[in-house]
Amino acid sequence: MSQSSAARRPAHAPVPRGASRRVAKATGLGVCINTQTPPVLFLISPQKLELMPPLDAESGLSALAEGVDYRFSPGGVTRMVFPLVKRLLRSGVLGEAHWISLNPTAPATLTFEGVTLHNLALDPARLASYARTKEAIWGTVHGLPDTDLDEELFWSVDFTDYAYYNRITAERMRALDQEQDFDLFYIHDFQQLPVGQMLNTLKPKVFRWHIPFEEEKIPEAWKPALSSYFNSYDMVVVSTDRYLAALQSFGHSGAARRIYPYVDPSDYTTPTEEEMARVCARYQVEPGDVLLLVVGRMDPMKGQDRVLRALPRLVREEPRLKLALVGNGSFSGSGKGLGLSKSSAWREHLERLVDELGLRSRVVFTGHLPQRELDCFYERCSVALLPSLREGFGLVAVEGWLHHRPIVVTKRAGVAELIKEGSNGVLFDPDEPDELVVKMSKLLGDEALRRRLGRQGFTTARQCSIEAASEAEARLLAEVVGA
Repeated sequence: MSQSSAARRPAHAPVPRGASRRVAKATGLGVCINTQTPPVLFLISPQKLELMPPLDAESGLSALAEGVDYRFSPGGVTRMVFPLVKRLLRSGVLGEAHWISLNPTAPATLTFEGVTLHNLALDPARLASYARTKEAIWGTVHGLPDTDLDEELFWSVDFTDYAYYNRITAERMRALDQEQDFDLFYIHDFQQLPVGQMLNTLKPKVFRWHIPFEEEKIPEAWKPALSSYFNSYDMVVVSTDRYLAALQSFGHSGAARRIYPYVDPSDYTTPTEEEMARVCARYQVEPGDVLLLVVGRMDPMKGQDRVLRALPRLVREEPRLKLALVGNGSFSGSGKGLGLSKSSAWREHLERLVDELGLRSRVVFTGHLPQRELDCFYERCSVALLPSLREGFGLVAVEGWLHHRPIVVTKRAGVAELIKEGSNGVLFDPDEPDELVVKMSKLLGDEALRRRLGRQGFTTARQCSIEAASEAEARLLAEVVGA
């Protein structure tokens, strides 16, 4: 919206949709984005923040140091969306972007790299109830049913606070719309699904569902509510053709598209031999080791235990093997987020399993790695694995491809849709340990095959680049607003 049009129109006056679109075409679209996870997590305490000069919409993060005072959220959703928004702002597709997320330890508002961030907080009791509900939804969709909640979820006491969080999100978005006159709303991921229905606006609303969508995983009692939520949007975006077919079978009556998740290839660099050796030595990866790499948060769904159980048999064939497990918890499991304990509990379980299997000298836990160090591990590894029991997509496969590395991927990951067995990757069933051992043994014994898979994978990665996504998203937004 132009400043001149805002000055002429009273804040309470309705905005004709056609007039708003004419301004948007001249100056770029104004968008309000919503995710649960914030783009930026603050590492300093709220008490320290209070002693600092205010971090308002103008000052942004200029007074803070990345890695010391704040860091970017490691989750795939925000890692995708934030670079996309910046690119669409630079290209003029977007003229203004505001982003609302749940960030209890952050300032209420600040601007970062051209995006105005609005951070919401819930009191601890409501936050805990919200977290339990969203975890129940996540677990059920991923095939981990909670028998206490499957049928009664939408009548549970905890769901009240889940709905409350979505309600205050929608209210904040409506209040911002009165100030900014957005052209559309773009809402991301299952936690925020009810927001579209609660917005009570005729302006276009886009929803992106980032986790698996398989109709058979959804309890019958949930389907009427979920269908109503989906149908409150003008456009729904999913990550694979399979999920798109499932959504249409589910009864979604509106427009829907598949856009593959994506990364920015320029974020991935090739380290020097000296840098790679220095970083790997810090984590006890020796020059003679044959390195396997698993990158993913500490969560049972990520299937790290599947690789650990296969490792003793693989070591008998390749005594130099070492496995690196990279990752910490998600926003939900962090002290700066929802504070759930499953990440630390899963890591403790994996460490006990390492000891039980006699693998202490064979496995390293690195925790979260900054991108430069992660690049070192991708370059150093012989094979990268994605062993998740179920995965909405699996961008770590794309990351491995960008480093020309062979990828072994669970058949239950969305990215499996792009893999041709033996051409650009290897697929396995995470519930079939023998299959993983057999395929890994073949791959470790055939360097030419590993190189070929890496080359073909690098070509496949173009389908998941931010360049491809930017073009697809720009077309989608233009279609939704009628530009």
